[in-house]
Amino acid sequence: MKIKAAVLTRSDAQPPYVESLPLEVREVELQSPGRGEVLIRIAAAGVCHSDLSVIDGTRPRPVPMVLGHEAAGYVEACGEGVEGLKPGDQVVCIFAPGCGTCSPCAEGRPALCEPAAQHSGAGELLTGHRRLTADAGPVNHHVGVSAFAEYAVVARQSILKVEQPLEPHIAALFSCAVLTGAGAVFNTAQVRPGSTVAVVGLGGVGLAAVLGALAAGAGRVVAVDRLESKLEAARNLGATDVFQADEDCIEAVREATRGGVDYAIEMAGSVHALLLAYEITRRGGMTVTGGLPHPDARLQLPALKLVGEERTLKGSYIGSCVPLRDLPRMFALYHRGLLPVEKLLTHRLPLEDINLAMDRLRDGTAIRQVVDFPG
Repeated sequence: MKIKAAVLTRSDAQPPYVESLPLEVREVELQSPGRGEVLIRIAAAGVCHSDLSVIDGTRPRPVPMVLGHEAAGYVEACGEGVEGLKPGDQVVCIFAPGCGTCSPCAEGRPALCEPAAQHSGAGELLTGHRRLTADAGPVNHHVGVSAFAEYAVVARQSILKVEQPLEPHIAALFSCAVLTGAGAVFNTAQVRPGSTVAVVGLGGVGLAAVLGALAAGAGRVVAVDRLESKLEAARNLGATDVFQADEDCIEAVREATRGGVDYAIEMAGSVHALLLAYEITRRGGMTVTGGLPHPDARLQLPALKLVGEERTLKGSYIGSCVPLRDLPRMFALYHRGLLPVEKLLTHRLPLEDINLAMDRLRDGTAIRQVVDFPG
C-alpha cells in the first residue's frame, strides 16, 4: 500500500529545519505484515529528542529512514502467528521490544534485548525485515516503529494493547516519554515515599520524571534546567523547588536540601548535566542518568566519592521498564489522576509541520508535541 511518511534522507542538514527540510513528507510503499508482524494505523505520534538526535547526527542511523517511535494507533491487520490482537484494537508502540529468549530478556530486562538492538541499529524490524520502500529501494525503520507515517508494520513485540481506551494523543505519550521518565523513578531509582528527588533536564521525559516522583510520594521534588519556561512548567506540575542550571546551582541545591538530594535523575543528555546531577546527590544517595549524550562523550568523576560516600550511579534505558508489566500500571495511575501526562503536551500538529516541530524541540520552545493523523 502507498502511504504518506516523513523520510530522513541525510544527517547533515543545518537548522533551522523549516528551511533545510531534513524530513521530506512524501509517498512510500508499505508492504503487508509478514509472520509475527502487525499492520497498524498511526493515530498520533510524539516528537522526541531521540528523533532529533538522528537528524543532527548525535545518534547515527542508516538512511533513508522514516523517523518516529513514540506513537499510538489501531490494528488494521495481523500477520501469520500473531496472537492476542485483532483489527480495531488500540495499541501503543514500544521502541525497545524484547525477543523473549536472549539473556537480558530471560533476566526480565527486555529494554536491553540483544537481537532488538542489533536489528534496530540496522534499520530493521525485530523480525529482521524491512517493510518500507521508495524509488525501488529499501527504506529503514526507526527503532522498529517508524511512526511519522499514516501506517506502520511492526513486530508483534513492538506494540501493546490498550485495554481501557485513551485519546490517541494522550496514549502516545506513554510510549516513550512516560515509560522513560516515570520509569526511571519507579524502576531504576525505586524512589521511596517522603524522599527528596531532583530532576535535571526538563524536556518531555524530564517532566515525566517529575510527575513520576510526585506519584511515587516524594516529599520534595527539585527541578533544574537552564530555561525559565521549563522551570515554570515544572512548577505547574507540582515541583516544590526550581533552580536555574547556572554556576551557583550546585551549591544552592545542596544548601536548600541540607547536603543534597536522595535521588538525582538526569534527563538532559549532556555530560555537564550529569555531573551537576551527581554533585547535588547527597552522601549515600543515587544518581540516575536516562539522557543520551553524543557517543563520543566521556564522563570524569571523583572516584573516591563512590566508596567514601557510598554513592550509586545507574544508567536507565527506557526507564528500566518491562512494558507488559509497567504500561498497564501507568495507565491505571493516569486514570486515577495520579499521573496527569496530558500536562506535558504543548503542541499538536499535522505531519506537514514535522520540520517546524524539530526546530521547536531544538530551541526548547516545546515540551511534548504530537503529530495528529486523521482517523
